[in-house]
Parts: sequence; C-alpha cells; structure tokens
Amino acid sequence: MEARAVAKYVKMSPSKIKPVTDLVRGKDLTEALTILKFTPGKGAELIEKVVQSAAANAENNHEMDVSKLYVAEIYANQGPTMKRWRAGAQGRAGRILKRSSHIGVTLKER
Repeated sequence: MEARAVAKYVKMSPSKIKPVTDLVRGKDLTEALTILKFTPGKGAELIEKVVQSAAANAENNHEMDVSKLYVAEIYANQGPTMKRWRAGAQGRAGRILKRSSHIGVTLKER
C-alpha cells in the first residue's frame, strides 16, 4: 500500500529542488519533516508541503499508520519552461528561461 502526492507547475527549477529531495529519500516521515523544517531555502518549504499532503492522504484515504510511514520515492522533474526576452546591447535580445518543476512523493509503510 502506498500514498502519493504531486505538486505540479511549481515555479522553481528542478536543479534547486533536487538536492533537498536527496536529503529525505528513504527517511522515516517524522525525520524527513524535521530535516525539511530546518533546511534553509524555498525548495525545502515546497517539498515539506508535498510530504505533508502525502501523509494526510495516507492517513485519511488509505487508513495507514502514520508512525510507520517512510519516504519511499521522491522526485523533482522538469515542467514546462516559460521563455521571456530581455533587451540586450546593440539592439539584440537576451533569452530568459523561467523553469518550473513537478514534485512527487510516495510514502509506504515499513
């Protein structure tokens, strides 16, 4: 039995989120939430919300024991990229890429 939660179109690049996902992969739920709470940066806050959502799904929808849950799978994949332009020197245009992510968490019981 597993519980999942996904946050799509998060306005942050996956390269900033992936190091934080590596910190909590395979950890118990309480330990993972503690790590995310004290990790600086916006990426940790976003991942914490998704992990809490997956825990709520496990408890309410699947009737799993919260004390036995662990982070079985966590990922931050690339979402769509918005392309913007910025004026450059001598009439040129510079490209700005505003990247987004899809964050997914799967919790399982030990």
